Amino acid sequence: MKYALNWDLDSLFAGGINSTQLKTKLTETRTAIASLGDLLDRWDAASDAPQYQQFVKLITQLQEIGAAIGQAGLFITAVGSADSANPDVAPMEAELRGLANQAENVSGKLKKVLVQVPDANFTAMLATPDLKPIAFNLKEMRDDGKELLDDKTEALISRLNLDGKAAWSSHYDSLVSTVNVPFHDADGNPTTLSAGQADNNLLGNADPDYRAALLPAWEQAWTDKEQLFADTLNHLAGFRLTEYAAHGTTDFLREPLKDNRMSAATLNTMWQVVDDNKQFLLDYLDRKAALLGKKHAGWQDVEAPLNLPGSAEHHFTFDEAAAFIIKHYGEFSPKMAALAQHAFEHNWIEAEDRAGKAPGGWMESAPETHESRIFMTFTGSPNDVATLAHELGHAFHSSVIDDLPQLRQDYAMNVAETASTFGELIVADANVKAAKTDAEKIALLNAKMDNPVAMFLNIRARYLFETRFYQLRQQKLVTPAELNELMLNAQKEAFGHDLSTYSPHLWASKLHFYIDEPAFYNFPYVFGYLFSLGIYAKAQQEGNFEDHYIALLRDTANMTSEELAQKHLGVDLTQPDFWQAGVKLIKRDVAEFMRLTDPLVK
Repeated sequence: MKYALNWDLDSLFAGGINSTQLKTKLTETRTAIASLGDLLDRWDAASDAPQYQQFVKLITQLQEIGAAIGQAGLFITAVGSADSANPDVAPMEAELRGLANQAENVSGKLKKVLVQVPDANFTAMLATPDLKPIAFNLKEMRDDGKELLDDKTEALISRLNLDGKAAWSSHYDSLVSTVNVPFHDADGNPTTLSAGQADNNLLGNADPDYRAALLPAWEQAWTDKEQLFADTLNHLAGFRLTEYAAHGTTDFLREPLKDNRMSAATLNTMWQVVDDNKQFLLDYLDRKAALLGKKHAGWQDVEAPLNLPGSAEHHFTFDEAAAFIIKHYGEFSPKMAALAQHAFEHNWIEAEDRAGKAPGGWMESAPETHESRIFMTFTGSPNDVATLAHELGHAFHSSVIDDLPQLRQDYAMNVAETASTFGELIVADANVKAAKTDAEKIALLNAKMDNPVAMFLNIRARYLFETRFYQLRQQKLVTPAELNELMLNAQKEAFGHDLSTYSPHLWASKLHFYIDEPAFYNFPYVFGYLFSLGIYAKAQQEGNFEDHYIALLRDTANMTSEELAQKHLGVDLTQPDFWQAGVKLIKRDVAEFMRLTDPLVK
């Protein structure tokens, strides 16, 4: 085997979770935070003019603290993901959260200090050579500072959050670990599935009868504990709404939009394009249902595989997956291919399929050592190859900005999904083109449809549910029955009342609703997906796209989403044209799927 299935964490901090290096880093960071607070208390803009060298020192130290917390956070997360039962991880996570909380308090004070700097002085500061590269970020900080309360109140809110919003989010994880689904195995023998196992089988088991029988058992498992989940969601959202109100707003979308550096006009246009173009995906689901011998697909069929005669799925070894990704990345960007090869050669990836690992997949960067780490479980399916390409796309994004100031690396969630989805699209297309039979191509096109169906229908339903839940939560505690009704109505609306079964307890089973930061963990995915589709369409049309693409990625934390699209793509995100360009690529795939399956349903 050429490439290792396990990552190297010793290059980050040697010695595991109890690493002496890690403990030293946390101690040094705590000292640096205190030092920054002292410097900030003594800083005076007038006496620091005209070079503002003391402020440069302040902002440099703030960025170094952010990098240190990021480096330690990646390591602690990595250890816990690779060994989910490690009892030493949780205390380290708590210690790091405390440090991050202290750093956030000092950052808040800095934002408020910037508000006190007269406009003329502030403009002069931004023009100095050391600060000009982060002028956009400093303006953001100053604007944020205008909405902050006094230091003591902000510090109190921050401390309360540790046992408030953040605690309820953590409590959700504890609750999910107690959810079990009594069911049976493929031979009919009684068994008990964990929430993660049941979810994987509900969405990915190849047997439609198995999935259909599992759905009511799945729903019942969440019904049994729905009051506990309703309490958790209500209190997490209640804390968030109270925090918003304390800062002068009742608009629960204001902060999520600001966090993603995008306007409400862009959001509304994006959703309008999604609603206007969902029918062809509903037609695809009807065709998929017909191939499964049904009139309408059920919730359990939406992301299910299609195993038609002659569609034996190709299984990749890890080395084959690496070679496949490197080859096809290289067709678009030699630099993307080089980064992927570097990641494989330097053991950045934890891919082993073994017990004891956390579910899911992720990529995080190590800002101090300019590396990344990727976590997933690789079983050899084409979907796993696409997931690996997705996470390597994230790593490529980090690699092309790691020479920039730390503030310029703080890109928002919506554009964070751009490079990852771009990388995934490259490999998913290559998988389809490599199919040896029509049956195999149908199966791969069906797998490729998981993304657009999720974005246009499933995540649309989540967004509709969440906005309506927050509207109701502003008035009262929302009961489990009301939450079920909100979710069911949202799913029916998003899916055009076209499914035979739904999942009214998705509000309880979907982690994204319980993440403390960022809020509204849904629409940024749709933005990132459609934005990357638009970029992918341009990449297929233009030569020498690599330099343009990298230039766009380097600006992702340096301007608003609208400014980014205008500067690098020449498009207006508040108008539907750009979004429609991405939709055309999805329609092309659906048309091919329909053409290939026509003979199978007549």
